[in-house]
Amino acid sequence: QVQLVESGGGSVQAGGSLRLSCAASGSTFKSYAMGWFRQTPGKEREFVAAITWRGSSSYYADSVKGRFTISRDNAKNTVYLQMNSLKPEDTGVYCCAARSGTVVVRGEAYDYWGQGTQVTVSS
Repeated sequence: QVQLVESGGGSVQAGGSLRLSCAASGSTFKSYAMGWFRQTPGKEREFVAAITWRGSSSYYADSVKGRFTISRDNAKNTVYLQMNSLKPEDTGVYCCAARSGTVVVRGEAYDYWGQGTQVTVSS
């Protein structure tokens, strides 16, 4: 069992930056692939980024490539999402998720989810 708690959301102007954190409980964190997803009212949940359990490979949605960076610190049981050059369309609730096995972009394949943290980008 893994419990996930996100933090770091907030309100910023377009062009600004935020760093999200996702703290995980449980000693098996380092064996899980981790992903970030975002949810906007009226839209389907959207894949943002994911990282392998070892942190050796990362994957991004085309809409965030070159602007967002996912990383993890297994010693701290934490995964991060550095978001730069933010745009109004990045607004949403950002959730982290964990799954055993390989990285996938389908949210349905993730076993554990956090409650999410709100990110609001104004123009």
